[in-house]
Amino acid sequence: MNYPEAIQFLYGLQLFGTHFGLERAQRLAELVGNPQDKLRFIHVAGTNGKGSTCAMLESIYRAAGLRVGLFTSPHLVSFRERIQVNRQLIPEADLVRLVAETQPLLAGFPAADHPTMFEVVAVLALKYFAEQKCDLVIWETGLGGRLDATNIVTPLASVITNIAFDHQQWLGDTLAQIAAEKAGIIKPGVPVVTATVAPEALGVIEQKSREYSAALTQVQTHHALRLTHHPSLLGDHQKLNAALALATIEVLQPKIPVSAENIRAGLTGVNWPGRLQLVQTPSGQKILLDGAHNVAGAETLCATLKKNFAGTRPAILFGALADKNWLDICRTLAPLAGKIFTLPVASARTADAQELAAVFRSARPSAAVTACENLAAALNASKDEPFVVITGSLYLVGEALERLGLAPTDGGERGLNEWHAAPIRG
Repeated sequence: MNYPEAIQFLYGLQLFGTHFGLERAQRLAELVGNPQDKLRFIHVAGTNGKGSTCAMLESIYRAAGLRVGLFTSPHLVSFRERIQVNRQLIPEADLVRLVAETQPLLAGFPAADHPTMFEVVAVLALKYFAEQKCDLVIWETGLGGRLDATNIVTPLASVITNIAFDHQQWLGDTLAQIAAEKAGIIKPGVPVVTATVAPEALGVIEQKSREYSAALTQVQTHHALRLTHHPSLLGDHQKLNAALALATIEVLQPKIPVSAENIRAGLTGVNWPGRLQLVQTPSGQKILLDGAHNVAGAETLCATLKKNFAGTRPAILFGALADKNWLDICRTLAPLAGKIFTLPVASARTADAQELAAVFRSARPSAAVTACENLAAALNASKDEPFVVITGSLYLVGEALERLGLAPTDGGERGLNEWHAAPIRG
């Protein structure tokens, strides 16, 4: 097996869709020796800010001298982004080997109950992190928490960034229902840290923490305002993510001591591409890339534009997945835009560019709105704009990073982000 064949095998696992539950992942983990039992974890769930919080935790603990595994999704360009040790992507040879070793084990599962791609990848990651003798793994949920494959571990701390509306078709139509799924990562006696503020969501987290005798730490805006070290990531919301990471580190100080200098070095050196990432092209054009794929994310992007780029009206390049609330995302972004270019995302689940354009025209009649055939056309149409924002989907951001020469092209591995799921039950 070579690397393209390994990627093709993982791609083929998408035929099994996404079926929520822990049994398949637990069984597969048992077949590879339960590597999770050899590792320590910080488990991170939440609607927005999971990746950034994970990146800050990883950076700080790495600055403290630990060997740190990082498991996140989706990937922007290369599938190997999902599994990193000390911010080094898993080598192609190791991924090929792990896939080859796992293939025979999958043959023992019936087709009707076959592990999904995410479940297989989560177990591959566990095996790799154990092989690499990681001191700590920053472990991000895929979707929800309660029935997510990542929930087969017992962490040192459970972190819930926040609760907002996203993935309602799978997680529920109320904040309380969504919170119940995210709070499913809470374990008996394991401390919980959250920056959730919505009362009905916070109430669910508080109740679950009490039920499981799990000490709860709530991080609020005033904690972010008191930060003495600030993350290198753009946006005020990153200060709250940083305060959440620091609260987690404080809770775990008795088990994993971290110095103030480690914290400073980790926060100032953190890197998380595609989330309010500002770049400048050789022509001098400024481009802000941000995967604002739900309304809360769009509101955060707007707040950052108003504060950090006051007085400007950027050209917005927007593409979204059809299963997202793109109607309200468009309405949120429209007032800040100069020109607007809509485009399809490179996904079978893309929203139609003409439909996106119609919403923007309705929300902002004075703006020039153009529906483009693809990202290349949109970039060409906006090449003379001094400031461009590319947003709406991490799929789009990943493609933009490739086209702008900011990430290596890995042969269309963004397709491995595709998945389809049935509603969660039980």
